[in-house]
Amino acid sequence: MKSLQLALAAILSVGICQSALAAEEPILQSGDNLVDRMHDSIAASQKVIILGNDNSTPKTEAFNDSVKYMVERFYYDQFRHFQDPEAPYFLFLSRDAQLAMGIGGAVRMRGYFDWGGAIPAAGFSPYLIPMSPDPTQMRKFGTTPAGTCLFFRVLGRNKSLGDYSLYIEANFNGYQGRDFHLKKAYATINDFTVGYASSTFSDPAAVPATVDAAGPNNKLSSTSVLIRWMPRVKDHWVFAVSAETPSTAVSADNVDTKKVDEWVPDGAAFVQYEWGRTSHVRLAGIVRSLSYRNLETAKNHYLTGWGLQLSAVGHPCAPLTLYGTFNYGKGYAGLQGDLLAGAYDLVGSPDTPGQLYAPRSYGWCLGVQYNILTNLFVSAAMSQARFLPSRAVSPDEYRYGLFADINIFWNLTPRIQVAAEFDLGKRKNFSGESRWARRIGALCQFSF
Repeated sequence: MKSLQLALAAILSVGICQSALAAEEPILQSGDNLVDRMHDSIAASQKVIILGNDNSTPKTEAFNDSVKYMVERFYYDQFRHFQDPEAPYFLFLSRDAQLAMGIGGAVRMRGYFDWGGAIPAAGFSPYLIPMSPDPTQMRKFGTTPAGTCLFFRVLGRNKSLGDYSLYIEANFNGYQGRDFHLKKAYATINDFTVGYASSTFSDPAAVPATVDAAGPNNKLSSTSVLIRWMPRVKDHWVFAVSAETPSTAVSADNVDTKKVDEWVPDGAAFVQYEWGRTSHVRLAGIVRSLSYRNLETAKNHYLTGWGLQLSAVGHPCAPLTLYGTFNYGKGYAGLQGDLLAGAYDLVGSPDTPGQLYAPRSYGWCLGVQYNILTNLFVSAAMSQARFLPSRAVSPDEYRYGLFADINIFWNLTPRIQVAAEFDLGKRKNFSGESRWARRIGALCQFSF
């Protein structure tokens, strides 16, 4: 519990200190830190093509402001993660600057090398560390194009509707990292979002940069079809509430217990204080309906799961960025990093056949990034995910996992990025048995 308390105190201090230092800073002010300057340099590399423009009409200040507003909206996203694609190189703009369209993507190649017992996956997950590694699988060199993506986005302003946008993104991350899968598809009209989007319970912007696709092992990164209302109140406060399509992970054996189809949407919400494009503190929560059937008594049971997450990201000084997340709850493990690999929303009771219950779990992550230059930074992070059952479990059951990484990212140009990383992970079981894993990874990415 001491590590949990220290992690929570660190996250709170990041948020409180940052908000106190920057309480009067206006939203969307750029150039105050090197992360925002890096985004500005990428935005400046865009080619804006004005449809139907004959270059004979002089551009007014209002027109130029509209162009700048449209470009900024490609980056100002509450749910943008570092690994998400950059704004497209080509931006098509209507003659009155009220409608913008961008088609972009990234070609992303990763290579990695494991030793001392290879993890059987391209993503570095402590849960998957082999406790008794096969002597033929002690070392592994692998490559993957997973994360290569294409996206399409339309942004507009209408007198009746206000601001609206459409977004579709697909990734090559399916079978062997080569199948084309839909990642996001949603529409936003003013404060409302409808479609397949990041859960309101997640905070991708507060997750530190990693070369590894899996990232910190407490990461909440679920995506579902949802309806979200997210209004801004005054300058610094953002609120959100959503109804989301559930996807539960139930440990039913179909002998004594059986999973019941989901029939109640998850309810998620957050409250956030922000003081810039990339600085905020957020408290998020989720409530879930978890159902199963006891085949011994021929009865359905309906339990409630819930989770809370406190997260923060901020810049104490221009080159420094701090990240922190802490989540806790019961019956929400199917949304959380390492525990996604198992069925931990509902688990069995060994002493009572036919009965399932919602166990508790928690996770935390602390990260730091230092920009040596606008286009060159080093980053380090450490995270933990922990399973907290209240009843007896098998000795070889996962108890907790630790993940740590240190990396360096370099943007050779605003559109070409290379990076290298060292990952260290540990899995510990309830028996007390533990094992470490190590990985060196590299990344080369081209955005367009």
